[in-house]
Amino acid sequence: MQTILLVDGYNMVGAWPRLVRLRDQHSLEAARLELIEMLTNYSAFRGYRTVVVFDAQMVVSPLHWEAQGESLEVCFTEYEQTADTFIEKYSYQLLRAGHERVRVATSDRAQQVLILAQGAGWLSAHSLWEEVKHTEQQIRENLKKRRAQPQRTLGDRLDPKVRAQFSQWRCGEKS
Repeated sequence: MQTILLVDGYNMVGAWPRLVRLRDQHSLEAARLELIEMLTNYSAFRGYRTVVVFDAQMVVSPLHWEAQGESLEVCFTEYEQTADTFIEKYSYQLLRAGHERVRVATSDRAQQVLILAQGAGWLSAHSLWEEVKHTEQQIRENLKKRRAQPQRTLGDRLDPKVRAQFSQWRCGEKS
């Protein structure tokens, strides 16, 4: 069964060094987009379905979901709803619906206790940061290995006589 990872987005933005710098030097929006990109790669590589939840409590808007590829969704909560309350309710619904592998990433202590009591897994913002960095390294290593391997083309798999015949035809020579 696929792991479902629920992430308190602004909690990560305030805790991950790369995102803190981006937020402080550019904008909250830039940090949010970087988080989404990082978690998209992480989720795809790990085979997780990830939902990143951002508070929309200061903006008058309805609940809003955006798909970001096959492995990641972004959710902006309703007006006056915190990411914490949304995550608590959603994780409870997922667990009661039979999803056995629900993990929640937040450093909020009260939410941690509640999530664990529900039966979901928990990891801190720092732990998820370490997992994401490790996954980025694994992705780089896999790409490096692929680039180091000789390219296998159809021509490489052809019998040498057949390849010679194709070469003659390509040059306009008749056999």
